[in-house]
Order: sequence, then C-alpha cells, then structure tokens
Amino acid sequence: MRFLHTSDWHIGRTFHGYSTLEALSGVLDAIPSIVREHHVDAVLVAGDVFDSTTPSGAALEVLTAAIRAIRAAGAVVVLSSGNHDSAARLGFQSEWAAFGGVHVRAVAGAATLQEPVLLTDEHGEVAVYGIPYLEPLLLRGSLPEGTPSTQAGVLEVAMDAVRTDAAARGVRSLVLAHCFAGASLAEAEGLERDITAGGLDIVPTSTFEGVDYAALGHIHGRQTLTDSIRYSGAPLHFTFGEGGKPRGGWLVDVGAGGLERVTWVDLPVPREMTTLRGTLDELLASPAHAPAEQHWVRAVLTDDVRPLDSMRRLQQRFPYCALIEFAPSSPEQHAAAGYAARVSAGRSDTDLVDGFLAFVRRGNGLSDDERDLVTKQLAQLGAES
Repeated sequence: MRFLHTSDWHIGRTFHGYSTLEALSGVLDAIPSIVREHHVDAVLVAGDVFDSTTPSGAALEVLTAAIRAIRAAGAVVVLSSGNHDSAARLGFQSEWAAFGGVHVRAVAGAATLQEPVLLTDEHGEVAVYGIPYLEPLLLRGSLPEGTPSTQAGVLEVAMDAVRTDAAARGVRSLVLAHCFAGASLAEAEGLERDITAGGLDIVPTSTFEGVDYAALGHIHGRQTLTDSIRYSGAPLHFTFGEGGKPRGGWLVDVGAGGLERVTWVDLPVPREMTTLRGTLDELLASPAHAPAEQHWVRAVLTDDVRPLDSMRRLQQRFPYCALIEFAPSSPEQHAAAGYAARVSAGRSDTDLVDGFLAFVRRGNGLSDDERDLVTKQLAQLGAES
C-alpha cells in the first residue's frame, strides 16, 4: 500500500501582504497527478490544513477543490488538525465526510485513537491513526495522574493508546502527528510560532516507536529523523528562510511486513525566492540579476544612506520584491558610544543635528548642502524667537 505524506498546507496564509491562495491552489493541483502516476492509495495531511482558526470562504473553496480532485484520482484522504486549525471547524461534518473517503481527525479523545482509518490490501489491514493537535493545558484534567503538561507528555499518552489498539488489531500502522519531534531550536526557529514557557516543547523520537511510520507536521522543511519518522514540510515556500528548500512529499510504501521504502516526490514551485545584496543602484542596473526579475525578492541594501523610495524603484525592475533590509557596507563610527555620548560634544545646534544624522545614518552626518540648509533654517528660527 502506498501513502503520500504531506503537511502544513496553511491554506489562507499571506506572504508579506500577498495572498498565497492562488499559488497554493496550483501546487495542490499537482497532487492528483502524483496519485495517478505513483498509484497512491491515501494522501495524508499531518496538521495545519488552514492557517487560521477562522478560514475564509476562499480558503474553504481551495480545500474543497483539492480534496475533490484527490478523490477523483482514486486516493483516500486523511487529515489531522494542527495548532493553526480550529478543531471544531475542521472536524465539522467529519462523520459524513468519512463516507466519501475523506477522514478528518480533529477532536481529541480516546475514541479518535481507537477508531483508526482502516485500509485493506492483499496483505490485510493497515490502520492510520490521526492524532489531533493536543494542547497540554487544555487536556490537563483528562490525562492520567502524573502526566507532564507538555507535548511530550500528552503525545506519549496518545501513542500508548495507538500502540495498544494496533497490537489488539494485529495490523500494520501509521500515525499522523503535529509537533516538534527531535528538532533542535535552530531547525524550528522562525518556522512556527508555537512557543511555550521555557522554550520550544520538544518531543523525543522515541515517542513514535511501535508504529510502521510516523508522518509528522509542524516544521516547514523536510526532515528525516529516522527511516520511519519524517517531516514532509510545507507544499509552498512561506518565508524567505525556506527559499531553496525542496517542496513535495514522501511516498511511503507499506508491504506485508511493514515499512518497505520511503521516496521523495517533488511538488512544483510557482515562484522562486531570491535574496539580492548590493546598493540600490547596483541592484537596479546589474544584468546579473535578470533571472530574479520574476522571483520573489528580498533586497538587502548596502547603501550607507537609506535611499528614498527604494521599494517603488525596486519593484519597477522586480515586480515581486516583497521585503527590503538595510545593511550598510561601511562600519558604524564610534560603535561603542551611545547616542547621548555622540551628541553631547556638539558645540552648536548644527553640530547636534550632524551628530543625530551620523547616528541614524550609521556614521554619515550632514553633507555640505545639508549643513548649509540646516544652518540657514536654524538662523531663521533664531531670528523669529
């Protein structure tokens, strides 16, 4: 039996103010072709189906179209909730959806883990357990006494229930979960906003032992923790930090004896992301940057003085320039001194203005023309007072 492991669709997320619905819809349109080409039996979505607990009507339409196309291609769909999803909204009418081959696991509870999605091949049944996103604080009263109020604690309880049920059924098993598992802070930082008291709530990989495959979500780049515990990452680049990382999913083959192989399959990238560095004039003039003219662009400007109207000017050449950062090439003068120390030595009002501009411009004070203008204006103010 073959599964396609995906996660973190984040339908409805914006990218620096731009909607991603059209781009994501185009990427999800490629999944039915993968289902047909690779004879996929079930498509798995391991959490964060939506980016918001209150998805828009347009976001609901994107999900509906994607699921309809996947089902038409012949695959069952199994979705579990993530921390961005509303369990109630995602799980609404899930009982009826299951009759159409769309299985949603969003509501936490023993019944969820004791009623896996059962699929059958020539070797018997395969049980797919979708663990909804488990918020430790909300589940505190229903956990066994002594369970730590952490993701690791609640997921260990959930996995104990999964292992017990799978053993009783005598079936091969897969589990979907949404968490930071075995991920370092550097890997997780900037990719998600699930921060707990004391830092990120890390789940050990040992939590997922005892099943044939763990399809994880929450981290937006693909990762292999073990042969049988993996992240697929998001289908779309949602930040410049993710640019260049592959987008796709894992094809998971389960044979008579359990997991047999896992291979990667790419999804299309609708628009590449590029970071350009240089002065504004260099970025606007250099022919070397021509390939980036239709990319999403982050421009790191190295001008010593911030250029005026830089975004508008950049977008004349790079229509999809979405972010500007400033990193002047010249070192800041008197780096050890604070602003008050820099201006305290001023012997005139003009010198004070010069000191202020040297601070905000990273060492570049008044130009000759500016000094002349400031001197004249200060003299005029002095005459009027």
